[in-house]
Amino acid sequence: MFSKQDDTMSVSLKSLNTFGIQANAEQVIYADNEHQLRTAWQDAVQKKKPAIILGGGSNILLLSDFSGSVILNRLCGITIHETEDAWHLHVGAGENWHGLVKYTLNKGIAGLENMALIPGCVGSAPIQNIGAYGCELQNVCEYVDCLNLVSGARKRLSAQECQFGYRDSVFKHSEMADTAIVAVGISLSKDWRPILNYGDLKQLDAETVTPRQIFDVVCHMRRSKLPDPDITGNAGSFFKNPVVNEQQAKLLLQHHPDAPYYLQPDGSIKLAAGWLIDRCELKGYRYGGAAVHRKQALVLINVGDATGQDVVALARHVRRCVGETFNIWLEPEVRFIGSQGEINSVETIA
Repeated sequence: MFSKQDDTMSVSLKSLNTFGIQANAEQVIYADNEHQLRTAWQDAVQKKKPAIILGGGSNILLLSDFSGSVILNRLCGITIHETEDAWHLHVGAGENWHGLVKYTLNKGIAGLENMALIPGCVGSAPIQNIGAYGCELQNVCEYVDCLNLVSGARKRLSAQECQFGYRDSVFKHSEMADTAIVAVGISLSKDWRPILNYGDLKQLDAETVTPRQIFDVVCHMRRSKLPDPDITGNAGSFFKNPVVNEQQAKLLLQHHPDAPYYLQPDGSIKLAAGWLIDRCELKGYRYGGAAVHRKQALVLINVGDATGQDVVALARHVRRCVGETFNIWLEPEVRFIGSQGEINSVETIA
């Protein structure tokens, strides 16, 4: 169904972003297929208006009213092709990610359980290279299908061509500005091996654990530590966990031997941003209607009709405190959306 609401600057986006930020757009368009997606985009271009494509609105911060069209990608559908070694899923970009995780488990297909309860749609997963508890999308991604919104050409990018990094991919770069993700290919090996390196998962027995048990533990951990966006507005982890070199990590650990750290394949060290923020005694710190979550310092929350600027000011304060204390400068994981589209989040809070 192709529908829109188009009273100038009167369409509220509050229910379309998990932060619950009140902002308006000129129009909101629901696109159920590629033709509708491209038509909505081209209509905005012809009117010389900005356009942005959203999925679940779970990883964005609206800084102001949006001066154009918000296009909601609702391309759905899941197909499964089974081979001797794996299940190959072709998933529409508009499918809910957690819904996909449950769907695969109900089909007896393992491999996504560590990424349960990550909010948002499947089409957003490659952009951020989403991940949790030792697993990232790049570990299971086979390809990403893209639509050029100008030419209408369809292109399939291999996982290697997606240039996945930590919360990064080619889709964040300017050359992909006129491209929409329409489907994601996921390959889940039948040679399933549990990933139990984080949190309460360490208590599970690798020899007997089932994918469903991992799913249940992951859901419990997330629900016990992270606020429900339906109750308290938030965008999940607000900052990336900083990745530093060995020398920086050693310096930190000399003064703080209890600091959690994770050795990366390239020899760099990933630190826990939440721990750094917590050590600055910022849990519960509030600016306007925004605050640092009391249970998980990595999450910034909307506690009282926060504006985007409230969250920016809070994030700037958090970044400065961590930087001045540890000489480690945090970068937002959340994408910042201004009146004309996405803007540089690091520069905004610098």
